[in-house]
Amino acid sequence: MRVRTDDEVYRVDAVWLGPPKATFPWRARYVAWGVGIVVFLLVTALQRQLGFGFDFINTGWGFVITIALTRFICTRISHERPLSSVMAMWVRELTAPRETTSGRGGAASAARIRVNRERPRRRVKSKKGAKRASDATRSQQQPRTQQPGPDRRKKEVRGVRTPA
Repeated sequence: MRVRTDDEVYRVDAVWLGPPKATFPWRARYVAWGVGIVVFLLVTALQRQLGFGFDFINTGWGFVITIALTRFICTRISHERPLSSVMAMWVRELTAPRETTSGRGGAASAARIRVNRERPRRRVKSKKGAKRASDATRSQQQPRTQQPGPDRRKKEVRGVRTPA
């Protein structure tokens, strides 16, 4: 048993073929006529702003540009994605917040970097202070017995024992 969907209903486009007994040689949906008129007005307004005159050639090119733009727009819209949702999506895409790709501030400058003639050296602790600190720690600890022989370890670095 086949279950029929209602897709066939939506596939039928509302098409205006022209006046009775004088149909156009092309099929255009009602929405395409509306989009085409708006696009033509925008294209002719843009042509006037750019300094093109209102003559036969410029108006012809205006029609060609209008047809191309209308076909491009109408391929993006359908009964599942109407013109209003496409326009809303377009507006949201244009007004969405963007990540800033340029750095803040101006050009990098070395004006605030201090430069010395000598390399920085480690500070040497005073011998008196170091000797007092080591004496204090030795007096607090119990004396250790050292193991004679080659197995005696002197120091341990990061968990790795090194032979003396």
